[in-house]
Amino acid sequence: MTTSNETNDLLDTLAKVLLRCALFGVLLLLLWFGLCTLASDFVYGLHGRLFDLTRHELSLIHYSGMAFTKICILIFFLFPCLAIRMVLRKRS
Repeated sequence: MTTSNETNDLLDTLAKVLLRCALFGVLLLLLWFGLCTLASDFVYGLHGRLFDLTRHELSLIHYSGMAFTKICILIFFLFPCLAIRMVLRKRS
């Protein structure tokens, strides 16, 4: 196997891993959003009273965390995956 083929295989594997990480991140966001939306009383009972937070403050913390997680998924997983795919497409 030539070095170019080994590099292409490595990049392809890396792109697949990054894509899976992005999918797991999106699943985490969906679970997080579902818990905050459908089980808001449970989440508030678990966290709000423990840290003496109002519902509004707890919602701000959760939605800010979701936004930060979404940005991290895009920057660290999805964009590199797309960039690697573009390099592989240009090479072939």
